[in-house]
Amino acid sequence: MQSAKLLDQLRERIRYLHYSRRTEDAYVHWCRAYIRFHGVRHPAEMGGAEVETYLTWLSNERGVAASTHRQALSALLFLYGKVLGVGLPWMAEIGRPQVKRRLPVVLSQSEVMAILDHMEGTRRLLAQLLYGTGLRISEALQLRVKDLDFAHGAVIVREGKGAKDRVVMLPESLVPGLHEQLNAARSLWTFDQAEGRGGVFMPDALERKYPRAGAAWAWFWVFPQAEHSTDPRSGVVRRHHLYDQTFQRAFKRAVSAAGLTKPATPHTLRHAFATHLLQAGYDIRTVQDLLGHADVATTMIYTHVLKVGGGGVRSPMDSLAARSKP
Repeated sequence: MQSAKLLDQLRERIRYLHYSRRTEDAYVHWCRAYIRFHGVRHPAEMGGAEVETYLTWLSNERGVAASTHRQALSALLFLYGKVLGVGLPWMAEIGRPQVKRRLPVVLSQSEVMAILDHMEGTRRLLAQLLYGTGLRISEALQLRVKDLDFAHGAVIVREGKGAKDRVVMLPESLVPGLHEQLNAARSLWTFDQAEGRGGVFMPDALERKYPRAGAAWAWFWVFPQAEHSTDPRSGVVRRHHLYDQTFQRAFKRAVSAAGLTKPATPHTLRHAFATHLLQAGYDIRTVQDLLGHADVATTMIYTHVLKVGGGGVRSPMDSLAARSKP
């Protein structure tokens, strides 16, 4: 590693192993907090006891969720094992909290329509795409022009969760709206070309292998940001795709305007997509492939949602009420 500072070395190792930017930010956050918690001591001077003390404080004093606890532990184990190269004989002794599987929040079709009725423009189209394809919000925002295959009615998801590619259906009802969106995106692309901008971000080493590809229309974002921004890694000023926080705020306002009490987020549309497909009679393996789940057990959670919703089981109270009617 070339960097002198520890956290810079951490970032360098994470990028070498091709972890996502979100993982990088999370790991740096937890390692920095760990160092500050112990009075800015260098991690090489500490070990299992200090890690255990910090995690215990997070759990008991901060009351973090089990998933957050595990993420902090993963960050510290990465720091010691991959950056400092320290053997971890105490790793097996550190307890790992079990993340409980919880039922997802699922919207009915009428509730989805109510939310969409309070959205407009690009954000409405994006919400429709999330519900119509089951994409994660990051996957939808990172779509390139070349990923929309109108001829075959397909959307190609590149580098999804777990760095896996997959294909999902392109809803026919969204074709006109997507064409309008591409026309708007092309106007921004044309403007960037005229201004001599550096194109868009290219994954891995493609920018060096194909220097002009980043400026090509095929690689442009389907949902580009209206303004240019500075790449936090390279410092290059160019056009980024729409920010997820911007869409999440718009979605939250739409949920509130629709009068819904469910704690719905953009990811809830993915849950609704899966549940409604199963309700329509599609095979769970098909739904698994569309969602990009590695294990069908992950997809099975939606069958539990259907059972809770009364998909085949009638409450005895309803039978009693029926008998009491004159």
